[in-house]
Amino acid sequence: MVRVIGLDLIANGPDADGRVPTDRQRLDAVIENAALFEQLGFDGFAVGERRHAPFLSSAPPVVLAAIAQRTSRIKLFTGVTLLSVLDPVRVAEDYATLDLLSGGRLELIVGKGNGPEQSELFGIGRDQAWDTQRDNYRLLRALWSGEPVDWDPPAGHPTIRHSPLRGATVHPRPLQEHIRVWHGSSTSTATVELAAEHGDPIWIANLQKSVEGYRPLVDRYREAWAEAGRHPADALVGAGFGVFVAKRSQDAVAAFRPYYDKLFGGRVDTFNNFDPAVLFTSFEDFLERGSILVGSPQQAIDKLARYHEAYGYSAVSISGHPDVRPRGDWISSLELFRDEVLPVVNTFAPGPAHWDGPSESAGAASPLPPARVA
Repeated sequence: MVRVIGLDLIANGPDADGRVPTDRQRLDAVIENAALFEQLGFDGFAVGERRHAPFLSSAPPVVLAAIAQRTSRIKLFTGVTLLSVLDPVRVAEDYATLDLLSGGRLELIVGKGNGPEQSELFGIGRDQAWDTQRDNYRLLRALWSGEPVDWDPPAGHPTIRHSPLRGATVHPRPLQEHIRVWHGSSTSTATVELAAEHGDPIWIANLQKSVEGYRPLVDRYREAWAEAGRHPADALVGAGFGVFVAKRSQDAVAAFRPYYDKLFGGRVDTFNNFDPAVLFTSFEDFLERGSILVGSPQQAIDKLARYHEAYGYSAVSISGHPDVRPRGDWISSLELFRDEVLPVVNTFAPGPAHWDGPSESAGAASPLPPARVA
């Protein structure tokens, strides 16, 4: 079955009544949202990591620890961990602790981020983040291997850590022997190639461009996966979708329009500079080619089928907060997605047979060991 997780980036802004919650109220809502996703039978919940207004998501391990205490079954995700600007030692410690507190329910989605605030706060600019992301990920995996780590700051580009490590180990150890790490990507083949190098899955952001804009990243991931000698069945892809589903298509479109206006501010090409051929030209064009599921259950099924043909996804993220919708309407949309959309999706996108390890099919390549850092 396709895994479904909720994603809340914890933006704080006007709700359906035009009121802006206090920061405490908004963070409390994240915990309630995650508990709701568990009650509805979904598979996981993710919180974002952003470091500028209007987001309240600068400390995802803290928020996820609170969610861990309110839930018992769902997986806990980050969406994403900005590994390009974080000390891998601290990341290893924080998330190992969270894995223990949650009973081994942690999965990370890591990404480099694109915001200018990263340069202001951490001294890592957008053009430098590719290198720091790669270096920090390799060090994180080495620290989680359980073996002593020797490491020297890389020459030639900025780094978060400036002092070397000699025989370093981190404590506590995660509860899981191997925490699954997804690599979030929307702009770079370097990210998906790093994922393939380590035998990891990828998660496509999937909002700012049409399916044609993101498909090259998925195609390159599968190519790099094959080049590494890995079994094709183990190449997992996740993709993000918004859910504005209603019994009547007209009601769904009406519910989505305020969100669209807020998201794009009347500029349909705000984030779509990947390729002029995939720009959205209008609200109607966005409804047709964008990833947000707006319309009847059948319309949502049709769009998810088109995206599965392009990506071959095994997991999806959906709206984890009502945003500008009344909460009751949002919950009704989630229930409709669960009851009428997801069962059909599972017929053409059944998901992998082995979520907890590599394929046992004949000829499967052995997973690469954690990268050692010399």
